[in-house]
Amino acid sequence: MPPRPSAPPEPWTTRRLLKWLTDHFTAKSIDSPRVVAEMLLAHVLNCERLRLYMETDRPASPAELATLRELAARAANHEPVQYLVGHTWFFGRQFQVNRSTLIPRPCTETLVEHIIHWLRLSFRGPGHAPGIPGNPLIADIGTGTGCIAISLAAQVPSARIIATDISQQALELARSNAQRHNVIDRIDFRLGDGLAPLRDGIPGIPGVPADGIPGERFDVICSNPPYISDAEWPDVPANVKNYEPASALRGGPDGLDIIRPLIAHAPDLLAPGGLLAIEIAHTQYRPAPALAAANAQLRNATVLKDHENLWRVLVAERIE
Repeated sequence: MPPRPSAPPEPWTTRRLLKWLTDHFTAKSIDSPRVVAEMLLAHVLNCERLRLYMETDRPASPAELATLRELAARAANHEPVQYLVGHTWFFGRQFQVNRSTLIPRPCTETLVEHIIHWLRLSFRGPGHAPGIPGNPLIADIGTGTGCIAISLAAQVPSARIIATDISQQALELARSNAQRHNVIDRIDFRLGDGLAPLRDGIPGIPGVPADGIPGERFDVICSNPPYISDAEWPDVPANVKNYEPASALRGGPDGLDIIRPLIAHAPDLLAPGGLLAIEIAHTQYRPAPALAAANAQLRNATVLKDHENLWRVLVAERIE
């Protein structure tokens, strides 16, 4: 008798691919393996993640399988999935990302939430608090993807914002994100280190006094600076240490190399009663507020917890 025909190979459906990817990433100790699998597959299939569960029996094409195979290998080597798909989500908005910047993280949303809450309490239209102008002027130091500045601009339509970074590549990415979210006209992106770019004048305010301090002060100065200490660096996960820019991560021996001058000099640029908000490491919840408390121009220094119950955001106000 002739041999029985062999069964056709099982197709690589969405359901089968999701299971295989999740199991593979789990075996490779990848964080959130199911989420990574969903993000990669949705990217390759050019669909929303929800559609993966609406079309579970859809077979992948040979071209899609080839692309997915390459991306899965990179993800299994701990390359961040956000870089692989080219975007991530922050404060309900999608942001483009690349290796010139940090990947926005949920913990930074605590900083944005507090600033918005503070502005709502401080800005009450014509009868606003003393020393606070009707249209808030905000500075975002080390803007990266622009996620902080853009989220604030979107949530506070009357705000004007200066966003700075030492990386031209990062600023180009941030401008692209601002254009995407229709706030480009209210954000002035500036290249430079620390607070220095803020002394170049304020949009709509002609000239700068001889002392280099803008005539109009900032109502909020915020930053998510590098803050990982040298002692903590060896324990940083591979997907962060090997792929995200070290210049945006490492903060020197105690992690405060960038934070210290921000606390020391930001009050010079803040309006009376203005807010300073800086993301910090959980391990800096004592030294960071101590630095702020030691500054005679600041008051009410405290540290806020993020959504994971970690000490994350230092806040203080300039004295009236």
